[in-house]
Amino acid sequence: MATRAFLAAVCLALFTVSDAQEAHGCGATLPLTVDLGYALYRGVEDTSNGLKVWKGIQFAAPPTGKLRWQAPRVPETNRTAVRSAAEFGPVCPMQFPAPSPPYFALGNEDCLYLNVYAPSKTAGAANGKTRGPAAETAALPVYVFIHGGGYGLGDGRMPMEALMAANGNSFIAVTIQYRIGAFGFAASPEIKAKGVLNAGLLDQEFALKWVQRHIQKFGGDPRRVTIGGQSAGGGSVMLLAVARDGALREQLFTNLIPVSPYLPTQPRFDDKVIVERYKAFAKLAGCPVHGPASFDCLVAADTLTLQYASSNLTVGSLVPYLNWANIPVTDGEYLTAPASQLLLRKKLNGRRLLAGNNANEGYLFVPRDINTEDRLRAYIKRYFVNLSEKQVTAVLEAYPSVSGPDDPNSPRFETDGFGPATAVNVSQAGTGHQQRAYNIYAEATFVCPAYWLADAFSSGSGRESYRYQFSTPCATHGRDNAAVYGPDHPSHSPEFRLAFRRNPSIATSVASGASSSNPDAFNNAIKWPRWNVGYQPMLNLNQTGGVPYSAEVYGATVTEFTGPTLRNAFKLVDAYSWEGGRGKRCKFWQTLNPVIPQ
Repeated sequence: MATRAFLAAVCLALFTVSDAQEAHGCGATLPLTVDLGYALYRGVEDTSNGLKVWKGIQFAAPPTGKLRWQAPRVPETNRTAVRSAAEFGPVCPMQFPAPSPPYFALGNEDCLYLNVYAPSKTAGAANGKTRGPAAETAALPVYVFIHGGGYGLGDGRMPMEALMAANGNSFIAVTIQYRIGAFGFAASPEIKAKGVLNAGLLDQEFALKWVQRHIQKFGGDPRRVTIGGQSAGGGSVMLLAVARDGALREQLFTNLIPVSPYLPTQPRFDDKVIVERYKAFAKLAGCPVHGPASFDCLVAADTLTLQYASSNLTVGSLVPYLNWANIPVTDGEYLTAPASQLLLRKKLNGRRLLAGNNANEGYLFVPRDINTEDRLRAYIKRYFVNLSEKQVTAVLEAYPSVSGPDDPNSPRFETDGFGPATAVNVSQAGTGHQQRAYNIYAEATFVCPAYWLADAFSSGSGRESYRYQFSTPCATHGRDNAAVYGPDHPSHSPEFRLAFRRNPSIATSVASGASSSNPDAFNNAIKWPRWNVGYQPMLNLNQTGGVPYSAEVYGATVTEFTGPTLRNAFKLVDAYSWEGGRGKRCKFWQTLNPVIPQ
């Protein structure tokens, strides 16, 4: 694997191509009706994409009433009729962060549903009738996608068709939902005493157990499961890697693809900040703020009251700008310590990891009035509340300023990663102190967790890891989703999308910009070395050429490029020295994590 060819960076890259090829083209027709034991579902034929799709499959009992803040349970058996799987299931209640108004009633607590996308023709063990070595050899690898959204937004409706088509429909895709907001992540001693903490994470684990029990009925191989996700989905993949101190009760997955893994602070369930938020939530719901009666009142409350309380809490004064009130906590069971510390211990679930991040992760999440160092210092203290004055000063020294107060006329541009200008001080989104804030948030919350994951899975631990950065302008948080899942974006050339999605390998000539229509192009593939603590190769994914045009991205006017002259510019770089010493800064953050904590 150390010199494995460059595969699609965010699809099943390093993990499924050789296995998938042996099963592709076997030709057995997959039936539309699937018997899950507790229910029968009839899917739909997607003839335009060569798929059979099952949407809205219930994988757990509705977590309502007395099942609020309880571990997920198997659905009740109901075999009186075949259920239609033609439409997505209800989405979970969501909460938008400040500065949004407190939207609520945006979902249904009965939301533990998943969706399965399978090739129309597969030799997998449909309905479980095929058993033994032949079925195991023929079954396809499985990709389970976990949505993002800060643990307060999102759903399982991410389209899988483009990714599957680019890979010749050579795998099974599953998208899942999990409880979010207060319903999934409210925490307090009261909840721990009478319910469960991190209910949303337990939902994810339960969905993966469902995959182990049932995916063979859709033609999938439960032994070859890759989990992936972006933002909080990538963070969830990270937390699954360290869940239960690396000793999950079942072998649920082998490979992991965390993209922009979101790691906000991860306090203990009884931390002052977490308890204050729980009390505020209970008060907004009209319940006692502590004691057993508080929990009982919340369990008995109607859903609109709780959705109202969860939404108002998230936009309230207890939560930093564009962040969420309810997040994963250290609970002593599923998460026994902050994620960064668990990664250092290397007690992990899974074997192979591909971790990615975008070039400009922080812009969306930081207030845009930070034009002096005093304001930057105040922002750091607001977001990282446990840091001492000395530690705040250390953060500022790790991200040094190259100028005084911001000049609004200073040029803004994308950095190349090598310097002398670096992302510490300039991007298309900002300069000076404002850009320092963007980059501090980006590295502490999204980028460094990808570094820590790669270190944990690196050579010497019995595992292996690989790293990439998505750098096409303007690579803000989440802009890579279109390149992987669609819809196609004009700033991503067809060759770039091919390289990002496709599996098998991408040739050197295509990676350098040659047309993918050339049948001779798929030779001499790029070699992508493993990540190692002493050698940190990262594949930087960018483009050159094209015609510039102006675009609005989250309120900023940026320059992007489009047109037939766009060419891929992929290059292996040293991740440690990247952007003025990012590797060193990530090690610095890891020394602070017991205080933050993360």
